[in-house]
Amino acid sequence: MFTGLVEAVGTVRALKKHSRGARLAVESALEDLLPGESISVNGVCQTIAETAGNTFWCDVLPETLRVSNIGLLRSGSHVNLERALLAGARLGGHLVNGHVDGIGTITAVIKKPLSLGISVEPTLLTYIVPKGAVAVNGVSLTIGPAVRNGRFTVFIIPHTWERTNLKDVTIGSTVNIEIDIIAKYVEQFCLHREGK
Repeated sequence: MFTGLVEAVGTVRALKKHSRGARLAVESALEDLLPGESISVNGVCQTIAETAGNTFWCDVLPETLRVSNIGLLRSGSHVNLERALLAGARLGGHLVNGHVDGIGTITAVIKKPLSLGISVEPTLLTYIVPKGAVAVNGVSLTIGPAVRNGRFTVFIIPHTWERTNLKDVTIGSTVNIEIDIIAKYVEQFCLHREGK
């Protein structure tokens, strides 16, 4: 479980695809990372398989490559990093599982007010609620008041802009989208109540 409050921006050192998925190497300023612990990489929950110095490796599953932008990363790509939430810690963002629901495409980069326009497939747009929460590349953001034509806007404060990889996006960039988990639970509950 994560909060969507990015702790650091890491740099991809390698992404090697193979028949069972891929092996991802990330250089990071985060200290004391240990094999076996969870870490959010661009909003994708990964398990650290190995560490050496300031680099860690993760084994990426085929499903993760299918639903996220992890497979599009290259050496030198910047990724948002967040360690798992500690019990008893403040929840400053929103509950983020690190289970990406799909990929969005940047349609606008607006400087005033600082915001991003994002398009997503209709199945995801169903869960995008004006003034609700969404994780974009693992960053907890507030959705703007208008959701229409397959697009929505998220607002970004300068602190978040400067400390995440969102400042690197351009029109056409892909970003990982995780919708608010509460919406998925409510939908599932309603479907079971209706006997579907």
